[in-house]
Amino acid sequence: MLEWVTKIRLRQAKIGTRKLHYLLREKQQQVGIKLGRDALFHLLRMRHLLIKPKRAYHKTTHSHHRFYKHPNLLKAGSGQVLASKPEQVWVADITYIPTTEKFVYLSLVTDIYSKKIVGHHVHASLQTEEVSVAYRRALRHKSSVSDLIHHSDRGIQYCSAYYQQLHEKFKVRCSMTDGYDCYQNAVAERVNGILKGEFLLQTPSSLAQARKLIAQSIQIYNNERPHSSLKNKTPNEVHRACLQHF
Repeated sequence: MLEWVTKIRLRQAKIGTRKLHYLLREKQQQVGIKLGRDALFHLLRMRHLLIKPKRAYHKTTHSHHRFYKHPNLLKAGSGQVLASKPEQVWVADITYIPTTEKFVYLSLVTDIYSKKIVGHHVHASLQTEEVSVAYRRALRHKSSVSDLIHHSDRGIQYCSAYYQQLHEKFKVRCSMTDGYDCYQNAVAERVNGILKGEFLLQTPSSLAQARKLIAQSIQIYNNERPHSSLKNKTPNEVHRACLQHF
């Protein structure tokens, strides 16, 4: 079991015990090992292999400005929009990435239904044009004709005329949090945390290396990491299967 855990953590160094237990079930059955989830927790605890959560905060949102603002279409209530398949609601967010030179920034666009990262960009500044690259990449690969909602916080980049013109051009409805409240954009915040907490375990030396490491991390996140809210399927599994069905 420890050998299998070590092999998985070569690619997903911070993967938790519950997900390890799910990934190892088939291997256990093949060789006749019976080790439940609690026993696996105990084994890893005895070997000091449990993962301790790490929390950090760095504000990237400037929400006090005079630019465009839109209502929160995802907020609970009579008019709440709930995604029933991929490419209905995307959530966008910006987070910082420390490097040995200076901070760089990661813009993400995530499908709220499948939890798949559909667009990303690592950039050196918080200029709107840089932030919008992730969105434009996501739009380029959108495969369905479903009506789409783009949800974000009220950061100045998302409220700018440039970003709003992208919504208009591609006929996307815009939704925003009521203010600076990370819990109103929880899926985006959660994905940020997974990438930085589970995958980005070394400080990149430069913008170029940060781009390479983030691209590798997103590839593993989308295609290999089981997601508890998806019944332990990967985001890409759910995304692809649902789009084929519809």
